[in-house]
Amino acid sequence: MKAMVLAAGVGSRLDPLTSQLPKPLVPVANQPVMEHILKLLKSNGIEDVVSNLHYLPDKIRNHFGDGSKLGMNLDFRFEPELSGDAGGVRACREYFGNETFIVLMGDLLTDADLSRVIAEHKRKKAIATIGIKQVEDVSQFGVIVTDDNGFITGFQEKPAVEEALSNFASTGIYVLEPEVFDLMPKDGSYGFGRQLFPKLLEEKLPLLAVDLATYWSDVGTIHQYRMSNFHALDGELSVELPGEKTNIGYIAESSKVDSGVQVEGKLLLGKRSHIASGVKIKGRVIIGDNCRVERNAVLEDTIVWSNSVVEENASLKDCIVGSGCVVQNGTSHTQVTAVKWPATASR
Repeated sequence: MKAMVLAAGVGSRLDPLTSQLPKPLVPVANQPVMEHILKLLKSNGIEDVVSNLHYLPDKIRNHFGDGSKLGMNLDFRFEPELSGDAGGVRACREYFGNETFIVLMGDLLTDADLSRVIAEHKRKKAIATIGIKQVEDVSQFGVIVTDDNGFITGFQEKPAVEEALSNFASTGIYVLEPEVFDLMPKDGSYGFGRQLFPKLLEEKLPLLAVDLATYWSDVGTIHQYRMSNFHALDGELSVELPGEKTNIGYIAESSKVDSGVQVEGKLLLGKRSHIASGVKIKGRVIIGDNCRVERNAVLEDTIVWSNSVVEENASLKDCIVGSGCVVQNGTSHTQVTAVKWPATASR
């Protein structure tokens, strides 16, 4: 089976983080979110993947190459103009041939058993299957209504809690038969949620929902991005954390933690990074590659991207520090997300 990872979006809700980096490369637990997706596909026996690109495409191409480092075969298609999520898949129609294929949004995180979703799709002879997940706040999602056999009977777009007919949301994971292309217009912008799936219902074609029954999130907003990182560190999301597990956290190769560092929580430290004596780590802290945290700095529930420096006596709480930043000596920041310091961007 072949797969497609949608990676063309700008990711404006993650601004300022995506001002210099395309959303699929935003790191979660020190690995790009799209890398987590590709590893999940490979673990489910899917090695042939195409991805559409638009915003900062060369950065994605240069990072993944042909996929051989992951033991996969990657193909990229550039979209000069965005044509909607279903439109992007439509542009790759020839890639899939006449076989069933799977599509995943490029900003999601899950440890779902994709093989089970695909098997249900085939067993129930659906033309399309949507992976769904139970959510607490239905007002933030497109809600899916099903019958007793799991087939979809209707949709609600971000309903009020008291009006919701279901508490299941679409996860952006779709298993599709090639016949869906025959129901799409040949050109123009076209979407799954607002156009293709309602069209399938209108035509009374079998549209299935399968509960992932496992972890699922996305990195669509700053808050979701932070929490997804912390969920990975907490073990709520089953992903491989890079580094050796120690009594103070996961420490990657060629990194150093001096004696006298206090860790009151969980730490993930990238490659060739150094934490100096007197530093305090509180809550959940993720530090990327080639970073330096100098004496007596304090980091609490904070994410620091690669190639950054936190100078002596600086304090960071609930912050995200972009790549190549220097957090200056003695400064204090709370609930700030920025790619330039002194920080001016707050979320």
